[in-house]
Amino acid sequence: MTVYIALLRGINVGGKNKIKMAELKRTFEAMGLSRVQTYIQSGNVLFESNEEVEPLRKRIEHEIKAVFGFSIIVIIRTAEELKRISENCLFSEEEVSEAEASSVGESLYVSLLLEEPSQEQIERLNTSRSKDDDYRLEGREIHLLFRHSIRNSKLVNNIQKLAVPSTIRNWETIRKLVTLASAMEV
Repeated sequence: MTVYIALLRGINVGGKNKIKMAELKRTFEAMGLSRVQTYIQSGNVLFESNEEVEPLRKRIEHEIKAVFGFSIIVIIRTAEELKRISENCLFSEEEVSEAEASSVGESLYVSLLLEEPSQEQIERLNTSRSKDDDYRLEGREIHLLFRHSIRNSKLVNNIQKLAVPSTIRNWETIRKLVTLASAMEV
């Protein structure tokens, strides 16, 4: 069985699309997924399955709409993919330390994309780079570095210019999900 992490986009934010994690866990279990566990309220679900990613993702999105009454995007990564992301930060330790010294809150995030963006889409995002907000792209992940705050960041607001569904998690959440997924693989 493969250990997967489903990252739900846009739940429990600003009082919209509320889902209790216990209910979400029960929904995944009712779908026949095994060893289901959730992590924090932003919609991170770890589980095991033998299914292929794309049909599984669509099935989860369909079930969430059926059970909770609204549509959301679900991004899925395997435990191995998430581990690779956490082991290969695209910013140097020096860059991260410098950003953390001036940032209010977290400074390092990852935007997990449903698919790899085209070069044309990436060029649209380049206009959002600044001395305060920077990004590095590798495949289906964008590593984001904020020297002040993610709040009111033009870069975050313009990730939609990629026209690729995505969801963002801070670096600590990524690392915690890797730890939880690694424990499931034992």
